[in-house]
Amino acid sequence: MSKTVELARHLETLRINNMYKTDFYWTWDKTDDEINAVFTVADALRDLRERNKSTKIFNSGLGISLFRDNSTRTRFSFASACNFLGLEEQVLDEKKSQIAHGETVRETANMVSFMADVIGIRDDMYIHQGHEYQKTFMDALEEGYRDGILEQRPTLVNLQCDVDHPTQCMADMLHVIHYFGGVENLKGKKVAMTWAYSPSYGKPLSVPQGVIGLFTRFAMDVTLAHPEGYDVFPEVEEIARKNCEKYGSKFHKTNSMGDAFKDADIVYPKSWAPFQAMEKRSELYVKGDQKGIDELEKQLLAQNAQHKDWTCSEEMMKLTKDGKALYLHCLPADISAFPAPRARLTTPCSTGISCRFTSRLPTSRTSSPL
Repeated sequence: MSKTVELARHLETLRINNMYKTDFYWTWDKTDDEINAVFTVADALRDLRERNKSTKIFNSGLGISLFRDNSTRTRFSFASACNFLGLEEQVLDEKKSQIAHGETVRETANMVSFMADVIGIRDDMYIHQGHEYQKTFMDALEEGYRDGILEQRPTLVNLQCDVDHPTQCMADMLHVIHYFGGVENLKGKKVAMTWAYSPSYGKPLSVPQGVIGLFTRFAMDVTLAHPEGYDVFPEVEEIARKNCEKYGSKFHKTNSMGDAFKDADIVYPKSWAPFQAMEKRSELYVKGDQKGIDELEKQLLAQNAQHKDWTCSEEMMKLTKDGKALYLHCLPADISAFPAPRARLTTPCSTGISCRFTSRLPTSRTSSPL
């Protein structure tokens, strides 16, 4: 019996009927069975790919991608996923569409969706804006489908918003499950989700939020570490705490990277912008004040520079369990910002990946976040 057949039989035991014709915004909106189903299908598709079996379930149709922020890994993984299943990817570039001439989101959403089966949207730079944009887009499609404009309603996949990055965090989680040999082996494992210095730009909060919102569903001991002022959404912290009550997990906060790394089984050093600064950036965005946004960005980088000691070094890794913690990162990792000796890191590493950083150059085997 093939692995895929075994996985398909497992899939039949899960309650997942409500996933049909629904969108995927946040992992915490999905039931345990639904998250299980995503992992099960991912493993089945991997098995089929490794055995050179066709995975195409569509003969035609479009997968629409809309990236309102830069992307490399997620952009290409979405395109690969569409091709993998038999869909043609069509990129919606707002600057090259009639949106640039004033066409509304609601008009555009219906126009591009006549042959679409799935829509992937990234909108992560402005809190209280990214998720709302995705909702506005999909509400327009719901109305178009209800009014008979569309013959079918495409499904949305959140490719990162201001709240969550579900495809990335689920890829990380599935890698963790495989790395430790199964979900049953995750109980009590310590996860250090820590802020880390970056000189590039004020990054979104969605990855650390996605991690604490998902990993606490697996009976793990999750520590969120960051300098003062770099808090995440309090609503997501509350979700993590409720997960602890339900799943027997633990959730801690600290302002010490060292405390978080101590005896950690998994470390996830990742930069993000201060919460209040992100709120200010959103206010400037609503006003259309690009000059103000650019000036704020300089202030963010200056604030980040006050915490250059928040870096994942060999010395920091020695604090982890047996000095051999699994290192996770969504990439790109800003190791080029440091002198070569400081950047050297040799440890298991993932985006759902396994990689080895030596000097400035990583050699990696990457699995896509989709």
